Amino acid sequence: MEYDKDKVDDLVLALLHLTSFREHGVVRAWKGHDWDALDRLCDKGFISDPKSKSKSVVLSEDGARKAQELFETFCGS
Repeated sequence: MEYDKDKVDDLVLALLHLTSFREHGVVRAWKGHDWDALDRLCDKGFISDPKSKSKSVVLSEDGARKAQELFETFCGS
C-alpha cells in the first residue's frame, strides 16, 4: 500500500509527545513505534538514533517543540 510517509512521521512524532518525559534535562519518549518512521525522524533531526539499546529516544529541541505542536493539532479539542 502506498502512503504519505511524511504524514506518518508527523503522527509518530505526535505520539512521541504523548509518551514523552523529562529526564536529566532532556526530553525522552518511548520508542515503541514503526522503525522506518523512527529512522526518518532521526534523519530529520527530531530524535536521537533509535537503534540504541535504550527503550527511549531523546527528542531534540526542535523535535520536542514540533511533537507538541503536532499533538495539539491532531488531538487538541
